[in-house]
Amino acid sequence: MTDFTPNEMMTIAASRALTSKDVCFVGIGAPSAACNVARLTHAPDITLIYESGTIGTAPDVLPLSIGDGELCETAVSTVAVPEMFRYWLQGGRISIGFLGAAQIDKFGNINTTVIGDYHKPKVRLPGGGGAPEIATSCGEIYITLKQAQRSMVEKIDFFTSFGHGEGGDHRQRLGITTKGPALLITDLAIWKPDPVTREFTVVSLHPGVTRDMVQETCGWTVKFADNLEETPAPTELEITTLRDLQERTRRAHEGGKAA
Repeated sequence: MTDFTPNEMMTIAASRALTSKDVCFVGIGAPSAACNVARLTHAPDITLIYESGTIGTAPDVLPLSIGDGELCETAVSTVAVPEMFRYWLQGGRISIGFLGAAQIDKFGNINTTVIGDYHKPKVRLPGGGGAPEIATSCGEIYITLKQAQRSMVEKIDFFTSFGHGEGGDHRQRLGITTKGPALLITDLAIWKPDPVTREFTVVSLHPGVTRDMVQETCGWTVKFADNLEETPAPTELEITTLRDLQERTRRAHEGGKAA
């Protein structure tokens, strides 16, 4: 078996959730890595969309931001941001939104705004950008996150992006018709919302991970599925594709050649 890091397992597990049929709104960072590994392996026809208006982009290296020229240069088309949000996103044309988070609670509500009190924050974060609209308008939401008690909390400090709210049918009661957070992939496990309560439940542990390891890095009492599985380890193709992509990215952003 190929050696791999927890972050590599997270990225590859996330990439496996995508198919060639998906139209995916991609967040920068771990979501971008996962989506492009999928595109370069088992989902070559996936349509990747970034917030800056690039549609069908196929970057050779991972973008530093949504404004990275690599996205526009490799896109099938680039549209104005208002068109991206009004026609594509709010028009219901995007099946999956792939987001990261600074804080998340057990119902998939996301904070990327502030840590601490809003008016006197301990840390001021980048903010929501388009994530609040993505969270409510994409068909469903996938989230990637490195587990830690400071990021997986009982109560988030600020509601940036609405997940399942207070759980149950909260989305429906607010008139939100999309599914919301359907998958949470961390560096330790794969989580899915309970069909009734909508609380994230661990359905698969990554190789070598124990229940105690998951609980120790989570700020709420974790629920585990009755038929708990083990995530398949990365294949040689998956790990090589990810590492090659990261190496091209490192060289490009350090001023070297991407090839």
